[in-house]
Amino acid sequence: MTVTLRSLELAVPSTELAQQELRDVFLAQPNLSRLGSRLVTSAFDNSGIERRYSALTEWGEGAADEDPVFFDAGTHDFLNPTTGARNEVFAREATELYVRTAEAALEGCEGLEAADVTHVITVSCTGFFAPGPDYRIVRALGLNPSVQRYHLGFMGCYAALPALRQAQTICRADPDAVVLVATVELCTLHVRTSNDPDTIVGSSLFADGAAAAVVTGRDLPSDRPVLTLDHFETVLTPVGEEAMAWNIGDHGFEMVLGTYVPHIIDDHITDALEPLLAHEPSLAARPHAEIEQWAIHPGGRSILDKVEARLGLSTEQLLPARDTLRDYGNMSSATVMFVLKHILEGGAADADADERVCAMAFGPGLTVETALMTRVPGSLRGAGRRSVSPAALRIAPVGPAAATAADR
Repeated sequence: MTVTLRSLELAVPSTELAQQELRDVFLAQPNLSRLGSRLVTSAFDNSGIERRYSALTEWGEGAADEDPVFFDAGTHDFLNPTTGARNEVFAREATELYVRTAEAALEGCEGLEAADVTHVITVSCTGFFAPGPDYRIVRALGLNPSVQRYHLGFMGCYAALPALRQAQTICRADPDAVVLVATVELCTLHVRTSNDPDTIVGSSLFADGAAAAVVTGRDLPSDRPVLTLDHFETVLTPVGEEAMAWNIGDHGFEMVLGTYVPHIIDDHITDALEPLLAHEPSLAARPHAEIEQWAIHPGGRSILDKVEARLGLSTEQLLPARDTLRDYGNMSSATVMFVLKHILEGGAADADADERVCAMAFGPGLTVETALMTRVPGSLRGAGRRSVSPAALRIAPVGPAAATAADR
């Protein structure tokens, strides 16, 4: 049976961070060594990022908290709160993003309402609380209290694809199922200043964002493009276990993002794709570039460069990933959903035709999650491929300063 992602909605917090301004703040931190300064400049300037968003209002323009926890706007010093203090912010801010995006995804799905939802799957690796986000969504949206709930925690940047795979499995087992999938990552809660190269790279990349989707096997009309979920696969590369990791420390979660990760992906990306493409031998026999759309998780600019070169993809095929990286940074598991939204909204030169989509995301292990999908156009016609702006994606910043951020 055909399982379809019928709506996909995104959100970002209200605090917008300009990459160059954030770089200068990091450079001004006390105890930053001469080598650390060079690493900060290189990492931020070569990131491919122009702006990011954060749930931390202390980082915002004009912030002047009398008792700052994360950032002292007066001295421009980063503070070092405990993991507990960081997680308190996560529980509060993530809940709002989960509920907002889940509600928008449900409202954006023609022919369905809250009473139709049978399952809720939530995703995050940047915080924990219980009752968890799955529970909060059920209560806030007035879903049936017997809705089955699942949470995928601490899997890292690739976790949205296993969540969609689980939704596909549920719908294939129960053709009447309606699965609400929501991912929220508040990576900036764990940003810190350091001379450590891995920490500096992480600080230059990570950002906050949220996405939610409705997945079902029900045959429903749609005047907007949808994605059929065709095949999923998981591959562990033979090396790289220590190159990418996510640990819990006393002062936040500690990201290990080794500079060798792009080289590992370069060496093993074609092998990682083989099990996925084996589902369709005719597709496997063709050059990779003949798959029209590529939803690559933009873990960093160098990763995208390696994938583009190794697979022989065009600049245009990497546009959704590069645009997402430029405008939002690396939002861990939510990021590939932003790329998929770009593909859904951007379309192709021939908007009347179905297009195959290959999605890939990378995370701790080193794990490569892949998916084959098909973009099926709705009644919208004639929209040529284009660069998609935040406004075109209909992303509304969420938080107390939302109106100001949206107006900028």
